[in-house]
Amino acid sequence: MDTGTHVVMGIALGGLATLDPAIGVDNPTAHAVMLGAIFGSQAPDLDTILKLRNNAKYIRNHRGITHSIPAIFIWSFLITGMITIFIPESNLLHLWLWTLLAIVLHVFVDIFNAYGTQALRPFTKKWIALGIINTFDPFIFVAHLVGIAIWLIGGHPGYTFLSVYIILIGYYIIRFSMQRRIIHRLHKLVPQIEQVIISPTMRFRRWHIAIMTDTSFHVARAVDGEIMFLDEFERIPVPQTDVIRAAEQDDNISAFLSFSPVYRWEVDEYTDHYEVRFIDLRYRSKGYYPFVAIVQLDQELNIVSSYTGWIFSEEKLRKKLELIPE
Repeated sequence: MDTGTHVVMGIALGGLATLDPAIGVDNPTAHAVMLGAIFGSQAPDLDTILKLRNNAKYIRNHRGITHSIPAIFIWSFLITGMITIFIPESNLLHLWLWTLLAIVLHVFVDIFNAYGTQALRPFTKKWIALGIINTFDPFIFVAHLVGIAIWLIGGHPGYTFLSVYIILIGYYIIRFSMQRRIIHRLHKLVPQIEQVIISPTMRFRRWHIAIMTDTSFHVARAVDGEIMFLDEFERIPVPQTDVIRAAEQDDNISAFLSFSPVYRWEVDEYTDHYEVRFIDLRYRSKGYYPFVAIVQLDQELNIVSSYTGWIFSEEKLRKKLELIPE
């Protein structure tokens, strides 16, 4: 989820914790647990700092090891330890348990996004992405804001957020059911489907769809229960030519390939250079595929320039990185 949603979820969990008899509503442990829930709800995303270095490091590592099973416990011990320095009279066990729950909840809800997490590391580095909830879901965010508002005007925080989470459990079930219905219809419409990747949007009844068969890629959109096919590409394996092998040594390309499950590729040869491009098919927007990786190589196959990330026009891509003109 996005940072704002994780913040309000931390506050909500701190409010829910008041139902714990060992915590109560207004005492040192309650204050400590609120801090633990807020910091715990943010801790796994500390790897966002990698974006300051470059997109390749961010794409390869975001929601990776910081969302792993060992990291969950490391975060909980670190945060609990820091809070007890300032609030030593708090109940250590209950502070740790609620802080741990905040971190677990962060990782758990991220699994439902299309981006996913490597939540089962160190047992597997597989990305778990259920594609049911958008990174920012207005309903989830507003539900938390309503709960916070009720708390501020005098409602009991524990019962308020218990009610909020019961509603949200129902919401997740509805979203899961919607996704299953779309996948079921796709299997009737497209023969020999190998994989369907659905990416939810901020709009409740709109979904991005990428379909992989043994011979082709299909890009579609589901709107109000109707499926619209937008593009179709022949599925051609990436050839292991000298140009491709040289391009795959670039950090931006390798990061993209480690992350994207469905993409097409292009190789263009110009007078003085080659250009290799990989295009993620999951995020079509206004006829454009904005998530790409591109590398340019000279005639000796030395990497001249490269980029991976979100870009919404060819002009901006070349202007931003000062790539060799076509």
